Amino acid sequence: MSVEERLDFLEFRQELLFENSDYSRLLFEYRITRNQSRAIADVFDEFRSMIENGERVHHGSFEQRIYDEVPQYSGNYHFVEALSQENHRTGHWEEVFETLYGDMPKFQTYMNSI
Repeated sequence: MSVEERLDFLEFRQELLFENSDYSRLLFEYRITRNQSRAIADVFDEFRSMIENGERVHHGSFEQRIYDEVPQYSGNYHFVEALSQENHRTGHWEEVFETLYGDMPKFQTYMNSI
């Protein structure tokens, strides 16, 4: 990591701390970089568009796209589910979580509580 990349990483982590939301704390805990955060948002936008266009989507392909952007968590579906659920909880990309995870038994208590 270059000095500039390291500085940006530290500045982004500071911004996440000041934001102090559940989502920013999640990104902080997982040591996500600014570029990875933007790439994650792009994946959510991509899947939202696919859902809105009536395309069939599956959580496996969504998770793989996130792993492509955040390779240090490749295969960690808990990470992707946490991102998705937290975005849903805060009203962001709700259709992505509902479409990909809403029918899963492990999320039924959460889905029934909203």
